[in-house]
Amino acid sequence: MRILVNERGAERLLSRHLWVFRRDVLSGPDTPGLFPVYWGKRFLALALYNPHTDLSVRAYRFRPGDPIEALLENLDRALARRQAALATEPEGGFRLVHAEGDFLPGLVVDYYAGHVVVQATAHAWEGLLPQVAERLRPLARSVLAKNDAKARELEGLPLYVRPLWGEPPAQAVVREGGVRYLVDLQGGQKTGAFLDQRDNRILMERFSGERALDVFSYAGGFGLHLALGFKEVISVDSSREALKRAEENARLNGLSLKTLEANAFDHLRQLEKAGERFDLIVLDPPAFAKGKKDLERAYRAYKEVNLRAIKLLKEGGLLATASCSHHLSEPLFYQMLAEAAADAHRTLRVLERRGQGWDHPVLLNHPETHYLKFALLEVL
Repeated sequence: MRILVNERGAERLLSRHLWVFRRDVLSGPDTPGLFPVYWGKRFLALALYNPHTDLSVRAYRFRPGDPIEALLENLDRALARRQAALATEPEGGFRLVHAEGDFLPGLVVDYYAGHVVVQATAHAWEGLLPQVAERLRPLARSVLAKNDAKARELEGLPLYVRPLWGEPPAQAVVREGGVRYLVDLQGGQKTGAFLDQRDNRILMERFSGERALDVFSYAGGFGLHLALGFKEVISVDSSREALKRAEENARLNGLSLKTLEANAFDHLRQLEKAGERFDLIVLDPPAFAKGKKDLERAYRAYKEVNLRAIKLLKEGGLLATASCSHHLSEPLFYQMLAEAAADAHRTLRVLERRGQGWDHPVLLNHPETHYLKFALLEVL
């Protein structure tokens, strides 16, 4: 059995983009699985396939071979790339598999201090999870399938959380730079934590001063690192549950961290009105742009929150700001920051342009793999 695509679908695969949408599929099997993709008589790729979803074809190999063996070979390569990091920091947190970035579409695998969490959002992975777990066993004390992502419903898959091997604990303690933090393996967001900002969080340990503000703090990741060097650190989030975790993490490290449950936009305006000033502000908001249709509204939201933060910084203060919205491209991200600086009547110097960590690889041919933008800026 094979998948036949039209010329537009073939052009995408020939350009080494991994996705072909259902509108460009001429024919294919009636059930999901792993199949070769052809344009006429020309072989194009091996791909995960689901005829019932809009994103029907997800390529993972551009030469012929056994579909299952080729996919598992990609998994072996992804794990081999992380071996050195795991050997150096066995109590750390790393992404072992970054879906399309590792030619493993629809599969994410994260490592938390010896415990591994798997999340599969493509139908073809479901029957392969025992083989995935077997390959992860040498790296882990337990392997948990956290298959509760809503994206699975689009694939016709059930939502569940259950062990694939061993006895996963409710929580794991992860060491990251100079701090430790608790990860809720069973009930946390995503696979339990946001590992893509790991290196950017550790970067905060370079700085010290009087006051720092961590906005959209979640469980206090940035704030913990800031608390190593700043006398006062305030973590702001709209979730009381997330702030409780931040407080628990602070106690785990013996650090002082103030938490505040508030709407970030409203609170930043209140701080400006009160004449408050900070030495360093971190902005790590959620993805305001979930799709292209959200981009204009999201751009305004990013500009607003950055404008308010810029006004709150002392001369020489630092702004560490991020966007995890793929649809807000890097050029648009820096354009937004320039406009926010102009409207605030402040000058910003770019100290560092950063993004997602090395364990979240980017494919230039597949721009969707590049989603995280992170800028470290100085207010002059």
